[in-house]
Amino acid sequence: MNISFPTSQAQDAVLAICRIAGQNNGRAFLVGGCVRDALLGLPIKDIDLEVYGIPSERLIAMLAESFPLDLVGQAFGVVKLKGLPVDVSLPRRESKQGMGHKGFHIASDPDLSPAVAAARRDFTINAIMHDPLTGEIQDPFNGRADLEKSILRHVSGQFVEDPLRVLRAMQFIARFRLQPAPETVALCRTITPENLPRERIGDEWTKLVLRGHAIGDGLRFLQAVGWLAYYPELQTMVGCAQEPEWHPEGDVWNHTLYCMDAFAADRINDEWEDRVVGLAVLCHDLGKPLTTMFEDGRLRSKNHDVAGEAPSRSFMARLTAEQRLMDEVVALVTTHLRPMELYHSKAGDSAIRRLAAKVVRIDRLVRVALADQKGRPPIPCEGFPAGDWLLDRARELEIRNQAPRPLVLGRHLIEMGKTPGPHFKSILDQCYEAQLDGKFTTLEEGLAFCCGLFN
Repeated sequence: MNISFPTSQAQDAVLAICRIAGQNNGRAFLVGGCVRDALLGLPIKDIDLEVYGIPSERLIAMLAESFPLDLVGQAFGVVKLKGLPVDVSLPRRESKQGMGHKGFHIASDPDLSPAVAAARRDFTINAIMHDPLTGEIQDPFNGRADLEKSILRHVSGQFVEDPLRVLRAMQFIARFRLQPAPETVALCRTITPENLPRERIGDEWTKLVLRGHAIGDGLRFLQAVGWLAYYPELQTMVGCAQEPEWHPEGDVWNHTLYCMDAFAADRINDEWEDRVVGLAVLCHDLGKPLTTMFEDGRLRSKNHDVAGEAPSRSFMARLTAEQRLMDEVVALVTTHLRPMELYHSKAGDSAIRRLAAKVVRIDRLVRVALADQKGRPPIPCEGFPAGDWLLDRARELEIRNQAPRPLVLGRHLIEMGKTPGPHFKSILDQCYEAQLDGKFTTLEEGLAFCCGLFN
């Protein structure tokens, strides 16, 4: 098995630890995701080593002779090498003693066999072990066969003890284009979220958005195991019909899944930007179930963009407490129809500036609108004239990837001899509105406009 280590220093450290373990009657294996990714021919970002046959205190003392250590995870049997993406752990036993993801008692046991230790892992593809010194692979649950067949299968009945694994299944299916084993789907249907912490839930959704290639398949899995019930904002899209002429792909849920796959194909590898845009694509039609009605012989969803704000905020509140993220996603949801509207009306500079001020980045909005256009198979989307037009106009106005920056600031008012106070905000707001309307384009013109407000 060819392993592409993230750095030569990480490779040297791994081999050194394996030798140290062997010299002290122990043995070290690469485990988990790094083995899975190596078998898939993917580069490895994080390395997990599991050391057998050496007690915890002795292992830490041995490692400390050669490496600076971070002992924050020592209570869980994990030691990190400072400055390197390498975690060293002991095999451990876990017993469920409470609700949620953290309701486990963990006890390190260096004398566990690799097969018994692997039984605590979630999926067979993550239960494969590799000895980098000898090249030996231990695969007690036939994870390699599942990987070759693109199957996601749980390791054992202990799977149900950690409900977060349902969401991990969702993002693994999307990331590696896997098909869930029928028995794993059936088992997941028996699991409830218990009291999963919001930040851990958000982590799995973020991986879905940032790393998923077949995001639609991951979301279909969530639907298949009944977990859309815990995200009622998404559940309402299932069965919400659309006008067949405009949306031959089916209901709003199917449309959204196609849109997410289109987004995944066009990510720009900027984590913040992709996260904002991906969540906006996921939420962009949450207003349709609230607004869809049969009118004049057609299904219509008037003002569904604006109606999408409340369910978008409600859904995201289940994943994150980041107010900036919510606000920037909602701005895209409530304006995702604007590129087409502005294009057809041949809107002026003022409308485009105001749109940029609301959405922060016009290029974000165009990405959401383009995914929306691509999510209607078999209707082809060979180009997006409205998006191209809007990007060209925004580029000319220097607001393609940033909101218009206010020319007149509070310090300018002070330099004019004005006394700071609550009235400053009103003056600055009026100046910014005038700037968006194109009443001035330079600081000098802005100051002259501002003087008029004080007179």
